[in-house]
Amino acid sequence: MEFYILTINPGSSSTKIGLFKNDSKIFSENIRHPEEEINKFSKIIEQKEYRTNAVLQCLKKHNFELEKLSAVVGRGGLLKPLQSGTYRINDKMIRDLEEAKRGEHASNLGALIAYSIANSLDIPSFIVDPVSVDEFCSLARYSGLKKLERESLSHALNTKAIAKRYCKEKEKDYSRINLIIAHLGSGISVSAHLKGKMIDVTNSREEGAFSTERAGSVPCVKLANLCFSSNLKFKDVERMLFKEGGLYSYLGTKDLVKIMDMIKERDEYAKEVVDAMIYQIAKEIGAMATVLKGDVDAILITGGMAHESYIVDELRKRVSFIAPVYVYPGEDELLALAEGAFRVLTGQEDAKEYE
Repeated sequence: MEFYILTINPGSSSTKIGLFKNDSKIFSENIRHPEEEINKFSKIIEQKEYRTNAVLQCLKKHNFELEKLSAVVGRGGLLKPLQSGTYRINDKMIRDLEEAKRGEHASNLGALIAYSIANSLDIPSFIVDPVSVDEFCSLARYSGLKKLERESLSHALNTKAIAKRYCKEKEKDYSRINLIIAHLGSGISVSAHLKGKMIDVTNSREEGAFSTERAGSVPCVKLANLCFSSNLKFKDVERMLFKEGGLYSYLGTKDLVKIMDMIKERDEYAKEVVDAMIYQIAKEIGAMATVLKGDVDAILITGGMAHESYIVDELRKRVSFIAPVYVYPGEDELLALAEGAFRVLTGQEDAKEYE
């Protein structure tokens, strides 16, 4: 039996979509949204209709008949802590995303758009391994301040997909091995996987290594002093840490290709800043090795930064003593979404219910 699956992955200024026949891609497209259009909306949730129409127009451009769809699957957003798996989108999930109980993020739109399109066609809609996948061991929740418990928010979709891909290639059982996976994108998350469970991960919104635009872990007392002495509002601090930190803070650009060109042109300061980022990533990988008590089968490097040989090579020098390093550049999250829905549609696994 053939299944046509539409996948939707919203980003801050674009929406990636893919059309799959079973788990084979027919086409994918990155729909870019002009900044002036996005800025018209005061809240991310208000973009739902605008982005839904953009997705439908894209399908029309490709001459695809909506009635052929078997399911629609969106990227899961900032939901309550969940087990890994494929979830059927229901009214409760939609309400939680609309209320943005755990924060506003473009990924919140994935389920909303998928649900809207699927309901109009009377077909199922799903999310797969949302960013709120939580398999923390109890010790990982402690932060050092009782009022501030650590949260499991990560690039779970790509991380879990890469783990499964590695296991398929190496003919290994994910539930029997231990992995460290570093997702290197606009946000960086480094996770420890103990026999199929992601028992610890750096939350790229507020801790871990800095990235192209995120500050990662920063000196907390200095941050508090900066906030109070400058009378900063929460939105100002959030923007500073989440959009204007990392490489951008030091070099004035988030464009990694441009930064790597600066290094090739012998810009020593740019090189030192990038080396500092690599240093921090390596430290996080080393920390996750202690979480796994040194029993690490492999280290997997993925995400957009993994395309840069300089970053990967320098990371290898620092962490290859822990375990063999394997590189999976980029992030095929559209495929991961399609595979999750396909497993449910073919009865390989049951869809979980969001409660």
